[in-house]
Amino acid sequence: MTLPAMHPRPGNLREVAEQIERATGLQVEILGGALVMSPTPRGKHAGSIRRLRHQLEASMPSGLAAYEVTSIAMPDDSDDYCTPDLVVLPDSWDTDDDWLADPTDVELAVEVISKSEKATQITGKNGWYAAARIRLLLVIDPRVGRWALYRDPVDGTYPDPVEGDYGDRISLPLPLSLSVDTACLPWYDRE
Repeated sequence: MTLPAMHPRPGNLREVAEQIERATGLQVEILGGALVMSPTPRGKHAGSIRRLRHQLEASMPSGLAAYEVTSIAMPDDSDDYCTPDLVVLPDSWDTDDDWLADPTDVELAVEVISKSEKATQITGKNGWYAAARIRLLLVIDPRVGRWALYRDPVDGTYPDPVEGDYGDRISLPLPLSLSVDTACLPWYDRE
């Protein structure tokens, strides 16, 4: 009797990720060749995404739109992708048949840190975005009420971010040219 392979074969990680999503309902990403699974956002995590999306959409320049559940491809690796909590793309994405967004089309990726995320997971994901050359990454951390805005990666690394606390406004550069209020964002484990 032959046992099935215990590790995915190179070239079929995406197929494995899709099977896991269908079977479990978990969100699956492939970051640097590793399968990363997380539950779908709910509660304060989902509330943070909703509030950020509402603010972005209220002031979004024409031709851009905010999307949830949209994955971004790693350049030159069809088996490597990331699914930010929110991503700003050209509104032509509405009519695109591609499954993965081109990273050069991404104007902003937003990650809301989960309650259980570890520092190494956060650092790894930020590194993925830098390696994919995502111009602007906003990381919101409801665990501690802080945010960090990373921009313009150089050689696969973001320079030092602009950081702030909940209550500070986030100024997003061109082409967005808008300000985000963080005072309305919920904290984990707070009323």
